[in-house]
Amino acid sequence: MVTGTGAPDAPAAAVPTTALEAELRGLAGAVPDPELPVVTLEELGVLRTVRMSGPGTVRVELTPTYTGCPAIEAMSSDIERVLHERGIPEVSVVTVLSPAWSTDDITAEGRRKLAEFGIAPPRPHHADGPVALTLAIRCPHCDSTDTELLSRFSSTACKALRRCAACGEPFDHFKEL
Repeated sequence: MVTGTGAPDAPAAAVPTTALEAELRGLAGAVPDPELPVVTLEELGVLRTVRMSGPGTVRVELTPTYTGCPAIEAMSSDIERVLHERGIPEVSVVTVLSPAWSTDDITAEGRRKLAEFGIAPPRPHHADGPVALTLAIRCPHCDSTDTELLSRFSSTACKALRRCAACGEPFDHFKEL
């Protein structure tokens, strides 16, 4: 495994150019996030590219949810394992920091799964759409917007701990970045 920091070879979420690259991207993208196993790396939006860089050699690019994210090592190992099991002898997983990951990279399916799991997903940012007039966070249990912040940090740095005043349940909120 080679884990480093470098510039990406292709834009974020580059389209595979071969059927094998598409298959390998599907395998790597199906790896569950080690901190939020309810979502895959593809749904979380951290998987950037999967490219054949030579015969039997694959380069995978990941962008962590934030610089210094400790889960990146587990993600890399899990991707290596899955691709080795597929018969790829040489797997290079590289951490790329540009372009930076954003909560906008989470897919609609990923947002749905987070909410279903009891984590309030981040609000989508619409650069070309209307600006939301409310900053309310909806409770994933009862859908109330009557929630309060308990702690800016929860089980991971990318989540905050909140409580719903309507149903009384605590819940994580995936912070917008």
